[in-house]
Amino acid sequence: MENAMDLSPLLTALWVLPIVGMAIVLMMPSRASEAIKTVAAFFTGIPLVIAVVLYFMFDRAAEGFQESMTVAFKWIEQFNIEYYIGVDGISMPLVLLTQLLMFVAVFASWNIDKGVKGYFAMLLLLTAGITGVFVSLDFFLFYVFWELMLLPMYFLIGIWGGPRREYAAIKFFLYTLAGSILMLIVLIAVYLSAGTFRIPELLAMGQAGQFAEGPSLFGLPFDKWMFVFLFIGFAVKVPLFPFHTWLPDAHVEAPTAISVVLAGILLKLGGYGLIRFNFQMLPDAAKWLCGVGEGSIPLIQWLAVISILYGAFVAMAQTDFKKMVAYSSVSHMGYVILGLAALNNLGFNGAAFQMFTHGLSSAALFLMVGVVYDRAHHRDINGFGGLALKMPVYTGLSAVALFAGLGLPGLANFVSEVMCLLGGYQAEHTRYFAIAAAAGVVFTAGYILWALQRVFYGKLNEKYQTMPDVNGREIFTLVPFIALVILLGIMPGWVLDWMKVSLDGVARLFS
Repeated sequence: MENAMDLSPLLTALWVLPIVGMAIVLMMPSRASEAIKTVAAFFTGIPLVIAVVLYFMFDRAAEGFQESMTVAFKWIEQFNIEYYIGVDGISMPLVLLTQLLMFVAVFASWNIDKGVKGYFAMLLLLTAGITGVFVSLDFFLFYVFWELMLLPMYFLIGIWGGPRREYAAIKFFLYTLAGSILMLIVLIAVYLSAGTFRIPELLAMGQAGQFAEGPSLFGLPFDKWMFVFLFIGFAVKVPLFPFHTWLPDAHVEAPTAISVVLAGILLKLGGYGLIRFNFQMLPDAAKWLCGVGEGSIPLIQWLAVISILYGAFVAMAQTDFKKMVAYSSVSHMGYVILGLAALNNLGFNGAAFQMFTHGLSSAALFLMVGVVYDRAHHRDINGFGGLALKMPVYTGLSAVALFAGLGLPGLANFVSEVMCLLGGYQAEHTRYFAIAAAAGVVFTAGYILWALQRVFYGKLNEKYQTMPDVNGREIFTLVPFIALVILLGIMPGWVLDWMKVSLDGVARLFS
């Protein structure tokens, strides 16, 4: 317990410090733009350092939530609502990824010159909201942080986005709100049934089959309709076909740094929710929609394969560089869902690792697109050509990012995608779906290599004879992600070892 007193305040600091930073930014004069950016960098940089410390102090041999990093006290006693936070092997890597992405997002936003105070205040609030979701161990607190993210993201797209920013922001808001309403219904139903919001207790009750008894809805038992509602709510955020249509608009209109956050970590909230609540809390209902057992439906693997192939096909048809990367996220997140549907060790570990590696590669890809957009003021893939002649450093960094997205052996995405496919192949109920999903690798190579050829090779477009190569700030934002996709391609255990014990515990629910 002494260790808990030492480490739990650090976990709280991860979301409190960005709130403090936001308050300081709002008190600063609007004209002090450089000082505002520096404050934002400081109040995202310190949480990054804290997250690294917590990451290496994490006990990889412990399956559950780390006692030394857990804190709980009463918040709203009438309804048994607590301030209860902690991490396990599923959430800790995502907490670290969040802090890295938000710190880099500040520097990727350094050229923002409109409403600087409001922009960085919203960015810091978004940091607090995302972090809070991953560390919450009270379902009500989880929901509060989940909704908290909606506000800053809406304004960051709607005010600082592109020409159709209002449309994209409203579409994002409505889709996410619809999913949140379904989640709220489950939140209330679970509390009325269990009398607690404590996530560890809810997980234990669900695993014991206690949610099989309860009010039915639409002819479905209690646990099954809860699973469906939660699945839709989280699938919107993933985003999984057919709930994905908000994503390309949001990405295309959002500023570069917000696209980085959106693809790098916001989509992972959906995958995290699916693991934590759908699969860890409601394992019997998960079997039902993964095609295991009598009367089951293989719905989840169908949606996974459709997302993988559909996303890749649509990405191949794009001429807008940013939209191509956006649709690639739909495809790559489909591997996460396929891994989860396998219901085995390899599938769960592959899905969680795919969330982490896609966070790195997608962040690098959106930063890459932002570099040329800042110079050329367009994103038409066919409008470039021969940039390797004028921007060799940028070309080298971009090639690694593109090859990571492709899943080239030796890079991190290859490991995670192969784990998802092999996990799917091992399980009889997902074997043929895994074989079909493997075709997505071919289509991914098609749109990645074709984009690489059109943008960087061939004859140099005369308009870009004087285009400068990447500057120091841009290299600073790209290099962490490039370095990590290479490092984790060679030594994936740096993340997998932290996840494995917790995820193996989830897999045992289905063995």
